[in-house]
Amino acid sequence: MAGQILDGKAISAEIRASVKARVEAIAAQGRRPPGLAVVLLGANPASQVYVRNKRKACQEVGFYSELHELPADTSQQALLSLIDVLNAEPRIDGILVQLPLPSHIDQEEVIERILPTKDVDGFHPYNVGRLALRMPLLRPCTPKGVMTLLARTGCTLEGLAPWS
Repeated sequence: MAGQILDGKAISAEIRASVKARVEAIAAQGRRPPGLAVVLLGANPASQVYVRNKRKACQEVGFYSELHELPADTSQQALLSLIDVLNAEPRIDGILVQLPLPSHIDQEEVIERILPTKDVDGFHPYNVGRLALRMPLLRPCTPKGVMTLLARTGCTLEGLAPWS
């Protein structure tokens, strides 16, 4: 089987244009745009790049977005309190707490504190369980993005061995 180069940038641009048109249609109906809150603890350079790209993508398609940059020594309780505020905020449809978290933070407790309906990473146990049952509310963004990329190429994946 011959290899195929996937033009992820072109496919991404098409998808973003489509999302932007949908957001504009929502706005034309007098409804608010989708909202994403990103929480970043500390100054991990790779995390900062990832978060910057997420915010840029939100701006490009017309989403509302908030960035909550917290010092690395932020307490567990302060982080959980922020998540509670974001869970209750009607402008926020999705919450992304950028991982990894500093070692003094209980990552599981943080993930479980995010409402399953606002868990854009799909890490909440409720969302993992629904995904395993093939009844997802939300699909984790990275695997969903990979599957969307492959679907847009027209490649047939069914029946392929993992090493094909």
